[in-house]
Amino acid sequence: MFSGVFASLLLYLGTLPAALDRGPTGNEAAATDPKAAPKPDFTFYTSLPEQTLAIDVEPAEVAQPRSTTAAQGQTYLLQAGSFRQREDADRRRAELLLLGLEPRVEETASDNGRWFRVYLGPYQTHAHMSRARGLTAAQDIDTLLLKRDRP
Repeated sequence: MFSGVFASLLLYLGTLPAALDRGPTGNEAAATDPKAAPKPDFTFYTSLPEQTLAIDVEPAEVAQPRSTTAAQGQTYLLQAGSFRQREDADRRRAELLLLGLEPRVEETASDNGRWFRVYLGPYQTHAHMSRARGLTAAQDIDTLLLKRDRP
């Protein structure tokens, strides 16, 4: 088997064209050329410190920080679930209580029957709402952000 591979290699090498003598390559020619290219003259080391540029600098506008309070007259609510059975809503409420949150369950009646919705809040600031949302997200509890007008 080895002899077959070796014979195939020799046959392949025999079909390659012979190398042409093209003379020295660019690198070899530069090395043997007695007239070497002149060294570059880097004058910017001395000329740049001597130059001055006139630039008009206007101070940038200071961005106003985003308000962390809800829009005037609005509060944030998080809906942490909507269930058909009261027991499921109470189970979700217990999970949220263990996280240190204050959930409440509201019963609503619609054309589709009774629903038990679990709410967190109301939160007066975006930061408080974000904290609660982060805690629920860490436990894989999806929430829905609701904005309500203050009474």
